[in-house]
Amino acid sequence: MLVFAAVVPHSPLLAASVGKEKRDALKATQKAFEELEQALYLAHVETLVVISPHAASYPDAFSANMAPKYAGTLKAFGDHQTAVEAKGDFLLLDRMQRELRGENIPFTLTSSEELDYGFTIPLLFLTPHLKNWKLVPLAPSLLNAQAHVEFGKQLKKVLHRESARVAFIASADLSHKLHDASPGGSSVEGPAFDATIRSKLASMDLQGLLALDAQAVEASGQCGYRPIMTLMGALDGMNVTPKELAYEAPFGVGYLTMRFDLA
Repeated sequence: MLVFAAVVPHSPLLAASVGKEKRDALKATQKAFEELEQALYLAHVETLVVISPHAASYPDAFSANMAPKYAGTLKAFGDHQTAVEAKGDFLLLDRMQRELRGENIPFTLTSSEELDYGFTIPLLFLTPHLKNWKLVPLAPSLLNAQAHVEFGKQLKKVLHRESARVAFIASADLSHKLHDASPGGSSVEGPAFDATIRSKLASMDLQGLLALDAQAVEASGQCGYRPIMTLMGALDGMNVTPKELAYEAPFGVGYLTMRFDLA
C-alpha cells in the first residue's frame, strides 16, 4: 500500500564529492532530506517507487526499468567512488505493467542496471537506514500533464493493492531559468513557475496545476513538472497533508523538497 510520498531535488551538488564547498549553500535541502530519511525509516517503507525526468524514456509512453538489481553512481560528474545499490521489485513491476496496459495506459519496459543521477541523488540521501528495500524506477513521457495525472491515478490503484509498504518519490528540479546566473539564463516564466508549483502543491490544487500553460511550463526550463503531475495523480482523492520542507535556488535552479503525509 502507498504510505508515503515526496517531491525531492536531484542536484549532484548535494553530494559532498561533487558539490564540495558549494554544498554549504544547500543546507536547507540537506536538512530536509534528513527529515525525509527519518520519516521513511519510521514508515517502514519496503519499496521505493521513484520517477526521474532523466531516465530513459519514450515520447508517447511511460516506462519502467525492470532489472534484478541497480547501481547508481556519479561518474558523469567525476566522482568514481560514490555509489548506491538497489534490488528491483520484479513482482511489483510485472503486476504494474500488466494492469497499466489493461487500463490502456501507454506503458513499456526497459532493462538496465545503471541508474541516472535523478535516481542516484535521492536514493543516496533517503536510504542509509532502510533495510531490505526494493526499487521501482519509472520514467515520464512527453505526453501532456493530464496523461501523467491519469498515469499516476492508475499507479495508485496498483500500489494500494500491494501488501508491501510503498513510498512514491518524484525526483524533480524546478526552473533552471530563475535569473541571469541560472544555467538557462533568465526568464519571466522561471520564477512564476516555481512560485505556482509551490503554492498549488501546498494546497493540493491539482486543477490549478493542470491549468498551467504548457508553453510557459516549457519556457521555465524545468525538468520536474511531469514527475510532479504523476505524483499528484497518485495522491488524488487521498487524505493528504503537504508540508514544504525546503525551497532554495542558490545556483539559479529551483530545489524543492516537500513531503506528503498520508492519513
